[in-house]
Amino acid sequence: MSEPSFFRRGRVLRVGAALVVLLALAGYFAAQQRGGAPAGSRCVVRSADDPAETYELSAVMAVNAATISAVGTGKGMPERAVTIALATAIQESSLRNIDYGDRDSLGLFQQRPSQGWGEPEQIMDPVYSSEKFYEHLAEVPGYSRLPLTVAAQRVQKSGFPQAYAKHERDASLLAAALTGRAATTLTCGGATEEPGDEKELRAALARDFGKDVLPATGAAGSGADTDGKADGPRTVELPVPSAEGKRRGWELAHWAVANATRLGVAEVTYAGRTWRTGGDWETSAEETRGGGTGAVRIVVSEG
Repeated sequence: MSEPSFFRRGRVLRVGAALVVLLALAGYFAAQQRGGAPAGSRCVVRSADDPAETYELSAVMAVNAATISAVGTGKGMPERAVTIALATAIQESSLRNIDYGDRDSLGLFQQRPSQGWGEPEQIMDPVYSSEKFYEHLAEVPGYSRLPLTVAAQRVQKSGFPQAYAKHERDASLLAAALTGRAATTLTCGGATEEPGDEKELRAALARDFGKDVLPATGAAGSGADTDGKADGPRTVELPVPSAEGKRRGWELAHWAVANATRLGVAEVTYAGRTWRTGGDWETSAEETRGGGTGAVRIVVSEG
């Protein structure tokens, strides 16, 4: 006896529904990998000791990682603290500033307004959420000597306390590059086709590092180099005083590369090395200018 037609229709509907769910899941995980960035806008960080050891991330993830690192160093936190923060954000949000999560969890670190982390709009500000994470981490006695997953859990109080450990390697590579310890280890590709805006670049620098990162009006970075010679409206130069050392210079240079897609950065030069969109760091034909340990020279795209 043949199967009744309504049974056949029911089976077809169930199969169709299952396919829809599978396609939705595939789209979700693809979006997780892209992080909302344009196609091809990927960044790679390499180990200074072993170039074969790498971590690949989207441009959106790189922007958020650079902010987390900049906020940490701005608060005087050591590289280990930045590593802990980055591993936490990789686990909690895949380094994406998401507006959803478990219960009322939000943002890069999935902080909860109901648990005293701040108002939702504050938590959705990457600078604010990073500051709050470091404030709580600093209160953990001996955090720099603790296993990463223990230090992170003391701050987060997660239901999955062992999950942070699996991201320590990737977070360590990112922290070494973004704090400037490992020079020329971060590259990004897939720059935006839109022209860059020097004012937006300066505003982003001030947001992540504080206003002191920018030279005074009329000095380098406002359309003139350190000798007062016109250098074009699409160039920002950040002098690096000798007291801050080259590590500070590489921190700023890598921050600019991480933000290349978002801010339309086409070229970054520091310490005799130049990065251009989609390429690696190369020896620069132009000597680094400025006093002390030189200057980080950032050029935005003309579109």
